[in-house]
Amino acid sequence: MRKILVAGNWKMNGDSAANSELIGGIISGLSGIADSAAKPDVLVCPPFPYLAAVREQIAGSDVQLGAQNVSEHPSGAHTGETSPAMLQEMGCTYALVGHSERRALYGETSEQVAAKFAAALAAGITPVLCVGETLQQREAGNTEAVINEQLAAVLDNSGIGAIASAVIAYEPVWAIGTGMTATPDQAQDVHRFIRVVLEAQDADVAAGVQILYGGSVKGDNAAGLFGMPDIDGGLIGGASLKAADFLAIVEAAATL
Repeated sequence: MRKILVAGNWKMNGDSAANSELIGGIISGLSGIADSAAKPDVLVCPPFPYLAAVREQIAGSDVQLGAQNVSEHPSGAHTGETSPAMLQEMGCTYALVGHSERRALYGETSEQVAAKFAAALAAGITPVLCVGETLQQREAGNTEAVINEQLAAVLDNSGIGAIASAVIAYEPVWAIGTGMTATPDQAQDVHRFIRVVLEAQDADVAAGVQILYGGSVKGDNAAGLFGMPDIDGGLIGGASLKAADFLAIVEAAATL
């Protein structure tokens, strides 16, 4: 049985005081959720300048640390970039790759995302591969084609076996920060499509990989989404910035 993962992507938000309060609230709240097989894994992805401080605060807790991005290069003249080895040394066990904002705002191609995926994996970091379509692509009936292309770049570069050591996050771009949310059935349809694409190459890998939903998840819709057979948790944006909101999602997951 796949375990639920609730991952908070703080994006470019927070400061030292706010982050400390947020992490303190999350850790305190998690202590009140009974340990069981249903208790989800919890991950936070703060901005790079705060990784060290968050690492220290979550030490000994159930919270894991992730990065919002990672370079495909191991070192060298890449001003402003952060290598997988640096992130690993900072205590990151996960790294987002191919987030929709990186693709749309910073021009990351599927080939570059595939290289980042491979680099993270080689450093012992679990890549969270983000895939998803825009509203225009969905309305044109191209959702599956877009996602298939994004998956194919990684599969062609790293092979299906690499997916067993990764997480996939489906982000309907049209539902990020807009207040719009895919219905549980809409999200399930795409999650199932992703799993079918993987099944064509390895049924065991497809059955075992966590596939998260990322698109305006909140405490009041989390249970409906996470209760779908192919949805294994969420990549949370805005609701990850307040401990109470984030914990409401974790608590909803723990009831499943």
